Amino acid sequence: MGNMLTNRMLRLKTRPKGAVSSDNFELSEEQVPELRDGQILVKVLYLSFDPTQRGWLNDVKSYVPPVQIGEIMRASSVGQIIESKDENFSIGDIVMGTFGWQEYAAVDSSFGLLPIQKLPEGIPHTSALSIYGITGLTAFFGMIDIGQPKEGDTVLVSGAAGATGSVAGQIARIHGAKNVIGIAGGSEKCEWVVKEAGFDSCIDYKNEDVASKLLELAPKGIDVYFDNVGGKILEIALSQIAQNARIVMCGGISSGYTIEALPPGPSTLTNLIIQRGRMEGFIVLDFAQRFGEAMIQLGTWVSEGKIVYQEDIAEGLENCPATLARLFEGKNFGKQLLKVADPE
Repeated sequence: MGNMLTNRMLRLKTRPKGAVSSDNFELSEEQVPELRDGQILVKVLYLSFDPTQRGWLNDVKSYVPPVQIGEIMRASSVGQIIESKDENFSIGDIVMGTFGWQEYAAVDSSFGLLPIQKLPEGIPHTSALSIYGITGLTAFFGMIDIGQPKEGDTVLVSGAAGATGSVAGQIARIHGAKNVIGIAGGSEKCEWVVKEAGFDSCIDYKNEDVASKLLELAPKGIDVYFDNVGGKILEIALSQIAQNARIVMCGGISSGYTIEALPPGPSTLTNLIIQRGRMEGFIVLDFAQRFGEAMIQLGTWVSEGKIVYQEDIAEGLENCPATLARLFEGKNFGKQLLKVADPE
């Protein structure tokens, strides 16, 4: 079969300085190779877009090696097996892996950041990359293990309309938080955060003064801050933490994940001393052994109507660079995905 198929892929051509553009990638075509024993051929159906991918394009040491010049861009993906020389996988299986920006992947089961997994029956293909994917799992472990929300807590979440932030806030509510405050950009996103995701309030950072609004909404301070943005918002949040606050360092999208001009650290950092606060970073891959239990719990909450989630689906492999850029322009509404193909 391999000889008859042509694969299109996007390879990294130049490292972006600032925003990602299509000029940084080369769209090329190659013949799909014949499978070797132990390999599977996956037709890529959907790709996930996450801010961390921008970080992978920088030539710096990180929790995973950077994508090298000439390599296919790395991305979490869902695909369908169309040929198999691995007895653990059958033709037609829907699988999750790190197949990258391409139409077909001829790989073995250990390929990528995490071993390739079959999707359980009944899980929509897209939700395997959103609520049950890295973003949902990041919200789960970040909020529960690092944030540790308790009954009666006041919880603040930045990037609250995003795929991770929206779920993190809802998990805090499930764990007894009495006042869940979001920060998002624009009235439409803020309205969704309150009306659909069930936050108590949402600050529109584009049109409201975040510091004064936060003081009004959380006069006794913030017990948990789930930070997806860094920068000025982090500085404001640190200035208004309550005693023994927990600050969950999940992301810093305000930096654009570039390495050219990093913003200075927050001037309010010493408030951690005064309030005996704790600020902790984490990488969701550290919790890989517990992904299964987290997915089951998230699925229960979704079926009970305790968690809602939103997906924003672009189309067409050639639009991958522009779709990644959307995350840093605040254009995505919920989890950003891209559809590559329909299943067979």
